[in-house]
Amino acid sequence: MKTSTRIMAALALGFGFSAAQAEQPTLKVCTAENEMPYSNKNGEGFENKLAQYVAEQLGRKLEAVTWTDPRYFIRDYVDKGLCDVVMGVDQGDPRLSTTAPYYRSGYVFISRSKDDLDLQNWDSEALRKAQRIAFVPGTPAETMLRVIGRYNDMFNYQQELVDFKSRRNQYIKYENDKLVNEVAAGKADIAVLWGPAAARYVKASSTPLTMTVIPDNNQRADGEKVGFHYSTSIGVRKGDTALLAQLNKIIKDQQDEIAALLEADGIPLLDEPDTALSMN
Repeated sequence: MKTSTRIMAALALGFGFSAAQAEQPTLKVCTAENEMPYSNKNGEGFENKLAQYVAEQLGRKLEAVTWTDPRYFIRDYVDKGLCDVVMGVDQGDPRLSTTAPYYRSGYVFISRSKDDLDLQNWDSEALRKAQRIAFVPGTPAETMLRVIGRYNDMFNYQQELVDFKSRRNQYIKYENDKLVNEVAAGKADIAVLWGPAAARYVKASSTPLTMTVIPDNNQRADGEKVGFHYSTSIGVRKGDTALLAQLNKIIKDQQDEIAALLEADGIPLLDEPDTALSMN
């Protein structure tokens, strides 16, 4: 009889533990299936690690909801309630409610350290002399290469970077590690990339590379500013004010821990402008 009682008590405790686990709220985070170094389905990106940290701070269990095409995931996943959070979005993204920024970074010049290039800004002679410059089309790098008259010189090389694929009705992806490795291998003289996208591969390169943050004082020929520094926030579905407030509190209270996670990837961090520091 005593044995039966112990068994029943153990079962009751087991069921209670299982129920507690089942009742733990989840944080559903939209994450890319393969968009490194940000995230992948194996949780190896820096945004995966940040998502896990945020979920722990909220006392929730992380549930990754993966997408494959960045053009539609907010419409097809966030807006439809399939996930609650997007880790890395531009501050003020109109499709979402966004938190205060959790980091600010910039585009960078990447070169081989042994070349000792003077790459402080877009007036650098090294940019005029470079045979090949790796960059992602549609970014501020393309705009400034047009300004300095080097875009057409790089057209054929850019096609090689995506194996001459047609962009018609396709999402064409430029692999960040490939562009960094183009410089490391001597196939390109310089790369111009978003710092957080490149930093992990610069840090891991067996060829020593130099990464220089590009100043945020560039203009097109018509005088319009070309931004090179941007703030990144967490996005939530519009109207989810409670979750937004919770995330803002984590960003405010845990700034040092968040910065440490980013710096572990080698990401260059910049100070926020005073206007960006106020909470939403």
